[in-house]
Amino acid sequence: MAEPPRRLPPRPTPLSAKNPAVTGSAISPPPPPPAALPLGPPESVRGGGVDSPSGVRGGHLGTIPLRPLIDIAQPGLTLIIESEGGKETGRLHHHEGDVCRIGTHPSNDLVIDDPAVSRFHCKLVPDPLGWRVEDSGSLNGTRVSELRIHSAVLPAEAVLSVGQSVIRIRAAAPAGKTLVPMTPRFGSLTGTGKEMNKLFAVLEKVAASDINCFINGESGTGKELVATEIVQRGARADKPFVVVDCGAISPNLVESELFGHVRGAFTGADRDRIGAFEAADGGTVFLDEVGELPIAVQPKLLRALEQREVRRVGETHTRKVNVRVISATNRDLEREVNNGTFRGDLYFRLAVITVRVPPLRSRLEDLPHLIRAFLETLNASTSEHLFPPEVMAELAKHEWVGNVRELRNYVERSIVLQTARISAAPMHASATASPSSSEVDVRIPFKVAKDTLIDGFERAYVAAVLEACGGNMTKAARMAGIDRMYLHRLVQKLGSRAQLSSSADSEPSSAQQRKPVE
Repeated sequence: MAEPPRRLPPRPTPLSAKNPAVTGSAISPPPPPPAALPLGPPESVRGGGVDSPSGVRGGHLGTIPLRPLIDIAQPGLTLIIESEGGKETGRLHHHEGDVCRIGTHPSNDLVIDDPAVSRFHCKLVPDPLGWRVEDSGSLNGTRVSELRIHSAVLPAEAVLSVGQSVIRIRAAAPAGKTLVPMTPRFGSLTGTGKEMNKLFAVLEKVAASDINCFINGESGTGKELVATEIVQRGARADKPFVVVDCGAISPNLVESELFGHVRGAFTGADRDRIGAFEAADGGTVFLDEVGELPIAVQPKLLRALEQREVRRVGETHTRKVNVRVISATNRDLEREVNNGTFRGDLYFRLAVITVRVPPLRSRLEDLPHLIRAFLETLNASTSEHLFPPEVMAELAKHEWVGNVRELRNYVERSIVLQTARISAAPMHASATASPSSSEVDVRIPFKVAKDTLIDGFERAYVAAVLEACGGNMTKAARMAGIDRMYLHRLVQKLGSRAQLSSSADSEPSSAQQRKPVE
């Protein structure tokens, strides 16, 4: 009996026949994203967007492109300890990561056994020009090529002297690629560059844990937003979230604010009051500007972190609490530990993991995205015409000492005035440089000339810091590193904030002065 003929399988249909948009034998990869997106709605919401969750576009099957990957790998360092404590060693240390801390404390990345080296002596941080060494307020100083420095950008190979130890530093290429999907937004945080995507990757891991977290960054970088995103993506998202601004509380009331008090504990305590730790039981306490915490209260906070219990002011027994503590400051707490103004044991309890928020000047590629986000938040998308390419190029040259907060104030001011002119330009080197001998008028008495020069600097500096902080005196004093009442006296001496913003050169009239408001 003859074998029946076999049926051949159907010939596969070419891809080009299934999808007219695809031609050739292979699918070409999607084009890379532009370096800086134009202002306006994203491409996905412009004409021809996806109409349904299934990816049906205009009645035809379509594909949803994958997010492009971005390499967040950091360049490495090779450190050769040629001598340690005056003895030749030749020890080799490889470092990969953002910051390489050097000191005698075991928590440093490079631990030096040298009695002349401080606990936190110095640190090496990435810089657009390579690596930068920053002294952390060490007792004996940090030297590069026998020159004592506070902060300096290192060449590809440099010799660092700390105490009686000599370290040879060589920049190295990354060990490999670390690819993560490019995320334009992380909740309320916006950024598409390498710095912010690296931060987003760290925040995902931090949010999934329950350990204490320390957020470090300059004023105006969005540390409170970072803390909020960590809480909202963690296991305590539905629990209380209590924010304590340590810099805005009187030193005499900090302990009561944190731990509460009982009636009659001090003058004015007419009833019992629970503190932030009790109010956040089961949730999270965010200690903003923890570097402002008085030294007398720090041991009590340390006990609350170690024993997970608090004692109200005027009470004898303790109360158990279960809280996660997230802290933040714009200060260098390692320098404060070296100076004795912040307890080292408290610092280690707070900074179980450290999150560093980059300043705006190190991620200028995010300017268009931040401006777009601010316009959407302010319901002012129709004001996009105020930020053409030439304005964006000018913004990229600005120093942004107030970081994202200063940028938001600038956007709000531009919307109100319908102009994108930068009214508070950064001080140029010529304005801050020492005057030459030809510019000095020797006919003016020395004291008068000096007072005039100091008055001009104070007027320009106070005007710039108030502009960066939107007129908020507490934040301005914190950014300037001075006492708030001293800033009040400076403003009252130089004139009102309105006069400082309008003209830094004209003398204010005492009749026009007004008391600043918080």
